[in-house]
Amino acid sequence: MKETSTTASEKVPSITDRSTFQSQMDSLRIREKQHKKTGDAIAAARRRLPMVEVDGNASLISDRGEVALLDAFEGRRMLIAYYFMWHHGHSAADQCEGCALYTTQVREVSFLQSRDITYATFCQGPYEASARYRKFMGWELPWYSVQGKSLEALLAGRRANRMYLICYLRQGSKVFETYWTTGRGVEVVGNNYSLMDLTVYGRQEWWEDSPDGWPKPWKDDDVNNPYRIDGRPIVQWPRVRAGHSDDLGS
Repeated sequence: MKETSTTASEKVPSITDRSTFQSQMDSLRIREKQHKKTGDAIAAARRRLPMVEVDGNASLISDRGEVALLDAFEGRRMLIAYYFMWHHGHSAADQCEGCALYTTQVREVSFLQSRDITYATFCQGPYEASARYRKFMGWELPWYSVQGKSLEALLAGRRANRMYLICYLRQGSKVFETYWTTGRGVEVVGNNYSLMDLTVYGRQEWWEDSPDGWPKPWKDDDVNNPYRIDGRPIVQWPRVRAGHSDDLGS
């Protein structure tokens, strides 16, 4: 597995004294606080969105066999479902690298549960193979397979086999969708990018607005895919090195 590092030829920030550094930090902190307040305002607007009813009996497959969407709430009022992309018939190494990254970062959900929220993964592929993949990756949170007419009904015109976060509210036996996002919207699931954004070189990806000369080795291509190293999603390598089987069956 290759590793990247900063070389002496790469640019670095200018060097200054502590007071000048702190002065510029103080100016940036004002913008950071404004950004937080803007985020709070957006969250407030999100809480005021209307909701739309969905079929609470939509079929899911779990380790208990066929269950309904209602069962995925596990008795709580709210459900956050991550819709995991699946490449049917492909190996573990060829599964969605982005979904693997985000799913790997969700481990401890007791704080969510304290607010009456269940978190679950809805894989858009067959249960048996995807459950093998889940085991290979060491994921322990609730895992369901959703396909066919149930997937069509729950996505309601949105394209299948894309990553989604969809939020639901249960009222008795009725289920309502309250929010959804896709693409970069699912970054809220993890903290890796947020932490990278605090560092001097950021995400080191091609699209970022960085000073001239800042390293950007990660391109949107097969050679320098920001989610992959040596033909695998980056987050799979610790599992491979630990000897876990990535055999998904036939």
